[in-house]
Amino acid sequence: MKHITLLYPEGHCNLGTVACIIGTVEILTRASAYWTEQGNKPKYELVVAGIRPKRDYIHNLVALKLDALISDITKTDLIIIPSAIPGEETSESRLMFDWIRQQYNGGAEIASMCSGAFILASTGIMDGRSCSTHWSYADAFKANYPKVNLHSGQLITDEKGIYTNGGAYSFLNLVIYLIEKYYDRQTAIYCSKVFQIELDRSSQSAFVIFTGQKHHGDMMVQKAQTYIENNINEKISVEALSSKFAIGRRNFDRRFIKATGNTPLEYAQRVKIESAKKALESTRKTINEVMFEVGYSDVKAFREVFRKITGLSPLEYKNKYNKESFIQY
Repeated sequence: MKHITLLYPEGHCNLGTVACIIGTVEILTRASAYWTEQGNKPKYELVVAGIRPKRDYIHNLVALKLDALISDITKTDLIIIPSAIPGEETSESRLMFDWIRQQYNGGAEIASMCSGAFILASTGIMDGRSCSTHWSYADAFKANYPKVNLHSGQLITDEKGIYTNGGAYSFLNLVIYLIEKYYDRQTAIYCSKVFQIELDRSSQSAFVIFTGQKHHGDMMVQKAQTYIENNINEKISVEALSSKFAIGRRNFDRRFIKATGNTPLEYAQRVKIESAKKALESTRKTINEVMFEVGYSDVKAFREVFRKITGLSPLEYKNKYNKESFIQY
C-alpha cells in the first residue's frame, strides 16, 4: 500500500489551511471507499502530519487531529501541501523544507494548493519549473521566486511529479485531478458527482481581478500606468506613450516590464479588458457598446484579446456573470 502525507504547515496556517485539509481528507476517504467497493484492494494510506510534537490543534474553533509528525515519516509517495500563509523562514519551516526536499529526492510526488505554492517554492525544487497559485498572490510570488515559471491563469500544473493549483476552493479540482491520477477516471467521476465538483476545469483566468502592479518604485512607469488607466477608451500607441515621457521606446519597454511584469501593450490590454468585464457584469450594454468604450473597434481583435485574458469569449462571460443580460450585437 502506498502512502500519502497531507501536511499541516505549522506557523503558516489560517482557516483556509484547515478547510483544505478537512476537504481533502473527506474526498480522498470517499475515493478509497468507492475503490474498495468495486472489489479492489486498498491502494493508499492517508495521514495528516505536522511538525511539532502536538497532535491536536484548534484553529478558529475548528478542531484538527494530526496522525503523525513528519519526523516519523521516512518514506511517503505523495505530499499534499494545503493553502498556507507566506511568512518568514524559521527553524521549523526549514525543517519542513528539508523534509519535503528529502522526500522528493527519494521519489515522492508533491502537490501544492493555492498559496501552499510558496512553501513548495521555498524548497528550491521548483526553480525552472511551472507553477500556479492564487491570482492575487501572483505579484508577490514572482518577486520572491523569480526562477519559478508562474502560470497564474492555469488552474492546475503537472510537471515531473509536481502538481500545483490556483486559488481558494479550486483545491477541490486538484483533489479530483489527483484521484484520477492515483485511482482511475471512474473514481474521479464518482467523486466529482458526489461532491459536485466540476470535472476537467483548466483555467482560473475568468476569476482574476486585475488591479495593476503598482508596488514598485519607478515613478515614470507609475505615471504611464495612470495615463493608460485614465484613457481606456483610446487606442494607445506605445511609441506615443514613450515620447510623452521623453524616453526611448526600447528603454521604456524595458523599465515597464521590469516594474510590472507586463509589456506596455499587455498592461493596456489587461486594463481595458478588466473595464470591459465590469461593464459586462453589471450593465445591459451590448458587446459592441462595451468594446467601443474600452477603445476597440474590431470585434475579432476584441474577442481574441478578451478570450486570451479571461479564457472566455465576451458573450460567454456576460452570460456567466450578468443575470439580466440582454445579448445583442
